[in-house]
Amino acid sequence: MEWHATTILAVRRGSAVAIGGDGQVTLGTQVMKADAVKIRKLLDGQVLVGFAGSAADGFALLERFEGKLRDHPSNMTRAAIELAKLWRTDRMLRRLDAVLIAVDARASLMLTGAGDVIQPSDGILATGSGGGYALAAARALVNRTELSAAEIVRESLLIAAGIDIYTNSQVVVEELPCQTSSPGAS
Repeated sequence: MEWHATTILAVRRGSAVAIGGDGQVTLGTQVMKADAVKIRKLLDGQVLVGFAGSAADGFALLERFEGKLRDHPSNMTRAAIELAKLWRTDRMLRRLDAVLIAVDARASLMLTGAGDVIQPSDGILATGSGGGYALAAARALVNRTELSAAEIVRESLLIAAGIDIYTNSQVVVEELPCQTSSPGAS
């Protein structure tokens, strides 16, 4: 049986960056949990991280990422690159099945086990089973509304929940003030 879990979305707009995720965890055709929380605050709330994929793998990566953040406390991008290098080269970490989205005051990044550290040009990132739906909804809302970053994350995740059977409407959203915004953002 295949596990399906969580949709994660981050939006950077104006003076804020928000990240959110739904709470559904599915095994095969059964909902195993409806209220999982896969958004975490790291480095005393300066960094927000969401993960999609295996929960155990996601938590293992969060622990490693937090260590890299402590090594590079004022540079999340550097910490992310160091984690990506470790993730790709360490024999045990290579087997971990999760994707991380991390945001702080300056950057929004997606980290994968393939060694990718992706920073979007429009300030929007999504992953997980309903990630494509949430990404499309967020891009439309950014371009057509004056909603805040947190409101866009919440609405986009609810739209994804109405389409993707592995995403539910039990949404958790966290927000930080930011120093940078996406091009053209209000």
